[in-house]
Amino acid sequence: HPTGQWAKKVKGKFHYFGKDRDKALEEYLRVRDDLESGRIPPPKGEDRTTLKYLVNAFLTHQTSKVATGELTQRSFEDYHRTCEAMLDHFGREVAIESIRPDQLLGYRRQLTKGKKGETVAASTLGNEVNRVRIVLRFAFENGLVNVPVRFGEFKRPTKHVMRRQRFEKGQRLFEPAELRAIIDAADVQLKAMILLGVNCGFGNHDCGTLPLHAIDLDEAWIIFPRPKTGIGRRCPLWPETVAAISAVVEKRKTPVNASHADLLFLTKYGRPWFTEGKPSGVVTHEFRKLLDKLKLYRVGLSFYALRHTFQTISDELGDYIATKRIMGHADGSISDTYRERFPDERLRKVTDHVHTWLFGKAGA
Repeated sequence: HPTGQWAKKVKGKFHYFGKDRDKALEEYLRVRDDLESGRIPPPKGEDRTTLKYLVNAFLTHQTSKVATGELTQRSFEDYHRTCEAMLDHFGREVAIESIRPDQLLGYRRQLTKGKKGETVAASTLGNEVNRVRIVLRFAFENGLVNVPVRFGEFKRPTKHVMRRQRFEKGQRLFEPAELRAIIDAADVQLKAMILLGVNCGFGNHDCGTLPLHAIDLDEAWIIFPRPKTGIGRRCPLWPETVAAISAVVEKRKTPVNASHADLLFLTKYGRPWFTEGKPSGVVTHEFRKLLDKLKLYRVGLSFYALRHTFQTISDELGDYIATKRIMGHADGSISDTYRERFPDERLRKVTDHVHTWLFGKAGA
């Protein structure tokens, strides 16, 4: 700058950092995130907890919870993505105490837009807002800051909004004739995944991470805790599902990575049907292509709608506890804490009911 100082113009205003080049650069890097975000930088030398420090402390704690089985790997990956997004938006060196409600509200507006500019689902927004709040609350609850962050209107969407959006999307439910056509048109692997979706209420991530050791084809059972929650699941398999899984095993490719040696589903390149640390979008993409080919796609239908279909049809039987056991849903009652086993016959009645709905009494 003509004054002889090193300076930087940020948001239309010059900021001066002294005549010593190295010290000026050091000071600029210290306050850059605050200036670019419109915040007043804290005085130099002030004790403060930065967002970078908080994120490191939070993720270290979550890693230990994964190691002890208190948190699933998938939930940890969700937290990791949330922390990376916060660092990108607020800056790594921002002081936790300086994050204001209006800035959080601006971040919430950003979260409502997807990567392609589309409006994200209310449930997706709600989950992300909840994770951000958990991370920021961690700072105060663990003594990293002296006062809690004020969230203001940085809240999850209301239940009213979520219900309305769900209504606008339409029913996430397949009809028997649609499902039979989809199953008939699917290739070997996708056919097995679809049958697992409607037989056991599996989602795309369940299929992508299903290990061989969880499957007993001789007895026709799957025992596989839900990856998202770690809740145990037992599901009796239909003859059609057993046959479809057997066909996958017969044509299964050799895994490229030894860590995937126990996965049932591998692509033609020997890779898993999911990307480490990301949702299983590959299954969703292939399923959508099949729906488009059959001209069956409509708003609200995705691979996960198979899980909705299983829940809806199995509920008709009235044995809600048995359905929860298959779906991997938490009961939440004190009785579930004391219930050490559950009759296989009741689980079979549930899957048999869905089988009859789909194929009729004579089967496929």
